[in-house]
Amino acid sequence: MISDLINKQDSFEVVRDKIALILATESESQQSLAVAAGEDPAQWKLRVFTERSQPWNDWYVSGAPSDRAPIINVWYENGSFDSSSGDVIKTQLHRATFNVDCIGLGVAKNTDAGHDSADELAAKEAQRAAKLVRNILMSGVYTRLDLTGTVFRRWVNSISLFQPNLSENSAFNALGARISLAVDFNETSPQVSGQPLELISIDITRSEDGQVLAETDFIHTGAP
Repeated sequence: MISDLINKQDSFEVVRDKIALILATESESQQSLAVAAGEDPAQWKLRVFTERSQPWNDWYVSGAPSDRAPIINVWYENGSFDSSSGDVIKTQLHRATFNVDCIGLGVAKNTDAGHDSADELAAKEAQRAAKLVRNILMSGVYTRLDLTGTVFRRWVNSISLFQPNLSENSAFNALGARISLAVDFNETSPQVSGQPLELISIDITRSEDGQVLAETDFIHTGAP
């Protein structure tokens, strides 16, 4: 029986939360850098969530959304375990895929140049958010996602667009850009408390011609 309560986080949970934390922290930092550079900080604002099925719902609760910053949703999709790496007792190599959904909102508006449609603006917002996310996660600063010793590799596999399930409203629209992020890291598991082993010690000496002469001491606790 396992003697200790299993109350730890698995590494895939830690990695997921770390990805979200990195994005939220870097978004705040980029906004500060934008202010210092005389730029509009709103262009670097991201709203970060984890494991949400429809994080964009608050955009459709009451009229036009007040906060139109892109929504980022980090979630664990799947993982496999490489039997050629790690061991069967303590450490297993987990090859996981995390999806980082970047959802952009578009609100239709009339301009001096004409009409900007909601769907086009949503697509451009989603792509802009995906650009920021990809640049942050693939920065050399985050080669190990700030989890050195646990994470071995992270890599963007693909970026694909998707249409969220939205309520009917022609005045605004949303579109998502899904970044598929592969991460390799270690998982650990509860250990076995081993039984005392029979001690066998061997002192080896050699004769003048190189022949091995072994003097062996056995400490044996079993029956004679």
